[in-house]
Amino acid sequence: MSNETLLVTGGAGFVGTHLIRALLDTHPTARIVSVDNYFTGRHDNEIVDERVKYLDGSTVDIFKIWAEHGFESPKMVFHLGEYARIVQSFDEFDRTWEYNTHGTKEVIRFAAQHGARLVYSASSSKFGNEGQDEHLNPYAWTKAKNVELIKNYGEWYGLDYVITYFYNAYGPGQISAGTYATVLGIFERQYLAGEPLTVVSPGTQTRDFTHISDIISGILVSAEGGKGDGYLLGNGREWELIEVAKMFGTEHVMIPAKRGERTHGRADNSKVRDLGWEPKVALDRYIADFVRDNPRP
Repeated sequence: MSNETLLVTGGAGFVGTHLIRALLDTHPTARIVSVDNYFTGRHDNEIVDERVKYLDGSTVDIFKIWAEHGFESPKMVFHLGEYARIVQSFDEFDRTWEYNTHGTKEVIRFAAQHGARLVYSASSSKFGNEGQDEHLNPYAWTKAKNVELIKNYGEWYGLDYVITYFYNAYGPGQISAGTYATVLGIFERQYLAGEPLTVVSPGTQTRDFTHISDIISGILVSAEGGKGDGYLLGNGREWELIEVAKMFGTEHVMIPAKRGERTHGRADNSKVRDLGWEPKVALDRYIADFVRDNPRP
């Protein structure tokens, strides 16, 4: 693969930054273009490399942005640039709709018209409670409907696509403060600050935490060898949130349950394993190393 162009939406975000770094290694002659509105992405995430171009813009305007810069048609479109929080989506429904429904519709059209392969990061929330959890909140619902649209677009217009699902990505660069912080990010920040870890009640809800390096390798494997839907990127093990908090070996406190959150989450990763992918980082080992490297006084 040479002299190709790859588009990464959300390229200045947590996952996008790690993905671009990996693409630079795996596609040594490719130009990589990031389109990010910097809602949760950060300019200090940008990788300084002549082969990467960062553009500040909305996926709603993807056709206009691409035409203005005169880029050739991309070979692949890695679509990460969506609204990605559950609880907040109730209060930010218009933003959720704009980013996840309007923006993604434009990205799908863009990929199809340019003959590009679409690699979509769907939400694992759609699989909970025998599929009923996709109705728990605006975020999960819009993400589930995007999967339906992509699959239909493939039938209607011949879109080439592969759909991956992330299970609670964590690791270096994760958001640790503010409204959009992740669970592991919050725990690490509170641990470093000497504060008790805040566990959302009842604490017995489970998540399948997946290290960012495993997420990225799963995306790349799926992009190259996958076809269609169903590539679940998770370790395949559930951890109770209170159990995760206790791994840090410090005090914790319970806080009220949050609206719209699912009870359980675990990936059936058999389809991506069939492509040769294996998760390599275990959550308990990661936390043990973090605590060892950051001893409290």
